[in-house]
Amino acid sequence: MAALPVLSVASEAVPLVKTGGLADVVGALPAALIPEDVGMQIILPAYPGLLPRLTSPKVVWDDPDLFGGPARVLRGVVEGTTFLLLDAPHLYDRQGGIYAGANGDYPDNPERFAALSWAAAQIAMRGTSDGWRPRILHAHDWQGGLAPAYLRYAGSDVKSVLTIHNIAFQGNAPADRLAALRLPASEFHREGLEYWGGISTLKAGLVTADALTTVSPTYAEELMRPQFGMGLEGVVASRADVLHGILNGVDEAVWSPGADPAILRDYGPASLARKAQNRAALLAEFGLSELPGPLAIVVSRLTHQKGIDLLAETMPAFIAAGGGLVLLGSGEPALEAGMRDLAARHPDRVGVRIGYDEALSHRMFAGGDAILVPSRFEPCGLTQMYGLRYGAVPVVAATGGLNDTVIGLTPAAEAVATGISFHPVDATAFAAALRRLSALYADRAGWTALVRRAMKAQVGWQEPAGQYAALYRNLLT
Repeated sequence: MAALPVLSVASEAVPLVKTGGLADVVGALPAALIPEDVGMQIILPAYPGLLPRLTSPKVVWDDPDLFGGPARVLRGVVEGTTFLLLDAPHLYDRQGGIYAGANGDYPDNPERFAALSWAAAQIAMRGTSDGWRPRILHAHDWQGGLAPAYLRYAGSDVKSVLTIHNIAFQGNAPADRLAALRLPASEFHREGLEYWGGISTLKAGLVTADALTTVSPTYAEELMRPQFGMGLEGVVASRADVLHGILNGVDEAVWSPGADPAILRDYGPASLARKAQNRAALLAEFGLSELPGPLAIVVSRLTHQKGIDLLAETMPAFIAAGGGLVLLGSGEPALEAGMRDLAARHPDRVGVRIGYDEALSHRMFAGGDAILVPSRFEPCGLTQMYGLRYGAVPVVAATGGLNDTVIGLTPAAEAVATGISFHPVDATAFAAALRRLSALYADRAGWTALVRRAMKAQVGWQEPAGQYAALYRNLLT
């Protein structure tokens, strides 16, 4: 039996382009689905520098006028994954980032990602020139949100799935762009595209996709509440019967402390003395003193959503108790400045690197005793799962996917706990969690047992891939 053909529509995917966790998930799914007999190809914009990375590229679709200029789709393989790159220089050949330039978001972002969705929908309906045609279209976030809408408005029988990775980003555009985005005026109403007088490409997908998924069971429930739904909670609630919470996984081949070329010493649950060598190397790399307490790490966007502001309030007491901090990330200027100030005030206990460095992040997970994830909301989160893999004990807010992937240490869960969780998400609760971290670290037997349980937690793609495959096949029956 031939593999079920699925077209994944996204704005980023590893190994080609990444700004966040979305890219990790989109890039990992095709390989994860192979054992489920699903053949997934990914359509992405051909941002500068991507086309030369395709092996044996072949033009499989073209359009003389795709939202203002000629376009073509080239298929090729990159590191075992089949990509369809939408080559439309008038939309994607820019020297800035993939969403924004020096002056902020590109003003034509609605058209740029409508074009991606349009091309995906056309391929889904008519197939590529070499005869490949998907039976399922799987769109991701607002950038792919119009793909299910285009299918629905064309009366297509191709089934569609929309995954919400973060509902805070909604792809809004003014109502006067309706025609430019090739959307029917008849669908501009409250139950359709209209959102507070404008257009939301995410809402378009929410109301037209045959199935909705989000990246953890808890986040699926949270999205129907005002404090998490970001104004779309009513829309999500109205489609609760087709909403599925499917946890993300991590690539266990890439994130493997037992075979990681980026770290000093490979190790596993039975060889934690080698992890201690990675810890010493990380302290030395950041010029920090040896610590009597735990070395915490943060690998994150520096935003209010991620709870980074809570670090300034809680770190002084944690440091006074013997702990230290190494942080990697970038984001809001005020929070970047606050982290630099924290390092300046505690130069022997706090190391800060503004920016992102993939290899350094691996060294941090290998060397850190704990990873701090105090997010105010977190659809799924990947860093806590990387922490579990590497025995960097997660200290997490009890929200979204953090709640679904980390078993918080309580008297009732002492034998199965894999981390420390806290609620509500404020400085008082976070400080209490850090005190528990320090106390547990001092109990060497209890700490070692916790680290070993964390490292044995199941965070791979096998179960999520099975759930996606079952969803696809249910849609077809």
